[in-house]
Amino acid sequence: MLELAVLADDLTGGMIIASKLEAAGVACPLVTSVDELLALPGDPTAVVLARKIRLVAPAQARLEAAAAAAAFAKRGARTIFYKYSALFESTDQGNIGPIAEALLTATGAKRTLFCPAYIDRGLTMYQGHIFIGSTLMSETAKRFDPMTPSTTSDVVAKLRRQTAWRVALADHQMLTADAQAIAAALEAQPEVPFWVMDAIDDADVAKIAAVTRDWRLVTGADSLPPAIIEDRRAGAPREAGSGRRLLSGAPGREAVIAGSCGMATMAQLEAFSERHPVWRIDLARDAETAGLVDNIAAWAADRLQDGPVAIATTADPAGVAAAQAAFGREGASERADRILGEVAVRLRRLGVGKFVIAGGETSGQVLKALDVGRLEVAAYDDLFGGYCHAPGPNPTSFVLKPGGLGDQQFLFNALHRLREAERHSAEG
Repeated sequence: MLELAVLADDLTGGMIIASKLEAAGVACPLVTSVDELLALPGDPTAVVLARKIRLVAPAQARLEAAAAAAAFAKRGARTIFYKYSALFESTDQGNIGPIAEALLTATGAKRTLFCPAYIDRGLTMYQGHIFIGSTLMSETAKRFDPMTPSTTSDVVAKLRRQTAWRVALADHQMLTADAQAIAAALEAQPEVPFWVMDAIDDADVAKIAAVTRDWRLVTGADSLPPAIIEDRRAGAPREAGSGRRLLSGAPGREAVIAGSCGMATMAQLEAFSERHPVWRIDLARDAETAGLVDNIAAWAADRLQDGPVAIATTADPAGVAAAQAAFGREGASERADRILGEVAVRLRRLGVGKFVIAGGETSGQVLKALDVGRLEVAAYDDLFGGYCHAPGPNPTSFVLKPGGLGDQQFLFNALHRLREAERHSAEG
């Protein structure tokens, strides 16, 4: 039985969930389309469908969610889990609220909860507010995010801007009761379909998993899905093939593609540039330049034989502001992803078989451009769940990284893992 069917609103977020489920002992493939989901062989316990729906128009997001729910139903899914960022990344228009509405309607469920907790990364929920460590999210650098600035840490307030449905808070005091009492308290208010729920530690998350054991729809971030699987499997043995550190290897050259403007990615690119060549695309200056992708491909062709290269639209706040002034917020993002997707195709033709990609939206665009529909996923570890492999006539391996994660050595560590997998495969 398909115990848990996950709809992720971007690729890197979906990868993290798949890898955490792998680490929990469940083989969890990741697919990027409804067609691939329906064609998936066997009867997996869990599956992740990752779609680039975080920043699309709300109407499109609703359609995507309804299509995903219908496909999950055909696969016999017991529970749908809608996965979004632990930072509750969205605009005031959506799409967390609109997608949740569509999924609740499609499943016929009476209620769902929202718990964007990622406990092992220090992201918690208390009194309906997101904390990063001991700091309210709205007081961190996340408030300067170019696409989804966090002007508030109050999840109830933010969700109410995205939906006309009633939203209420299940605070930490409620979690002092047992799971049965919590479920009864929620059921006692049938007029409330949306509940924002606190969680400050793993014990809270485990209790929420127990509360939702028979629910058709649950929403949240990274901590809940493995807890749900662990609650339902109750000590069952690990599934064959789950939890691998090394996947099949991919021959060929190596490249880094960076679309994230996160501070971590900027530092990683700076470290990478001290040892390897980097082409930095200035969107405000270069996005409309004729032959840009041809020029990048020619530059890369001259250098790939000597080692990895990087191509990046990553920029500091001034560069982001200039690009958005030229093309608008969404226009700048769309141009960056389109260019990087085209670059990825050209790099693949140049023999690149190993990619490290920084940025969730960028990762989705690159895999779409490369026509990657299904991925094997390794267990969650120091690569933050992003290590995956696309088998086939032209096998390709990836490490997909959310923009804000990783130390300065991350790009080197990711490439090392991909090389290690290639050597391991060659040795049989």
